[in-house]
Amino acid sequence: MSFKHVLAAATLTVVAAVPVAAEVVGKVGVDWVGNDIVIEAMTDPAVKGVTCHVTYFDRSIIDRLSKGNWFEDPSNNSIACRQTGPIEIGDIELSEEGEEVFREGLSIIWKSLVVNRIYDKENDTLIYLAHSRQVVEGSAKMAISTVPLFNQNVVWTAGKPQ
Repeated sequence: MSFKHVLAAATLTVVAAVPVAAEVVGKVGVDWVGNDIVIEAMTDPAVKGVTCHVTYFDRSIIDRLSKGNWFEDPSNNSIACRQTGPIEIGDIELSEEGEEVFREGLSIIWKSLVVNRIYDKENDTLIYLAHSRQVVEGSAKMAISTVPLFNQNVVWTAGKPQ
């Protein structure tokens, strides 16, 4: 288990986590000191048939020792979401802000990688926004991915919004 995952586990004991299934599906080494880009597959707990792949940077022990800033990974991240089966949408938040569907610690307390889901009613599209949340200040680094629902056989178990 990497230092990043130990920190994430510690963070989750301090901050309530959103119940979502995420698993590491890839890990790519990017330099000689052992830094990695981690790819996780995340399923939306309220939307069946959609899978998001989220990437983030995982700093190595050597990098942490040489550069300091022991307890934090960079805010760089990316997301791609696609339909991976029949879409079934449960009770989702329909406000402009949407709702948080995934969170992973990028530091012990101060920073998290967050994924919000927003429903764009006018364009019948699910939007997934990946961004960093920091206690002191937010990060301008973000990424979005969309899953169009137009002409799809979508089942709304909580009733389609009017």
